[in-house]
Amino acid sequence: MKSILCFGDSNTYGYIAGGLGRYSFDVRWPGRLERLLGPGWRVVEEGLCGRTTVFREPARPGGAGIDYISPCVASHRPLDFVVLMLGTNDCKAEFHASAKEITAGLRRIVDVVKAETSGAAKILIISPASLGESVWGGSDFGFDARSYHVSLELADRFAELAGERACLFLDAARIVTASGVDFVHLDERAHDLLACAMAGIILREC
Repeated sequence: MKSILCFGDSNTYGYIAGGLGRYSFDVRWPGRLERLLGPGWRVVEEGLCGRTTVFREPARPGGAGIDYISPCVASHRPLDFVVLMLGTNDCKAEFHASAKEITAGLRRIVDVVKAETSGAAKILIISPASLGESVWGGSDFGFDARSYHVSLELADRFAELAGERACLFLDAARIVTASGVDFVHLDERAHDLLACAMAGIILREC
């Protein structure tokens, strides 16, 4: 049995745009990924709404990925793959973080994963879908105009990080877009497309 840990935010959790709840396991991308990979694969979901790389919000205790990644990986070992899809929430106005600073936070998480798995797990870094251009006017998630522009810069930075740390890389923004409902979250079709792209990468690596 091969195991994959999917560590991310609300778009890994499967939050439905508009605050309508959570997609079922067979709809959200980790569930679809498990189905596409077939028998012999176990997908572990670790999606948390509001999760960042290293930035902490007082109203969301435990929301910084760096605070949870070590025990999370340790509790699910052995792992063949770890999929990391973070960065969206780091773009919030309150953090005022640059793409470089967000990438530095993700680098810390990658290094913890490598240490916790002794380098045995392959890491797939996913640069998330960019925020919608109207995100500062159409949602109440704490984003502003600057957030949109920073989100556009993440793909190039994350690709560089993947090269530095010998990780796999996928730019989700080339495949999917954020829902026009709230300009942040993925719709059902996007979850399917993302799962298909991941499955192709993972199966090529086996």
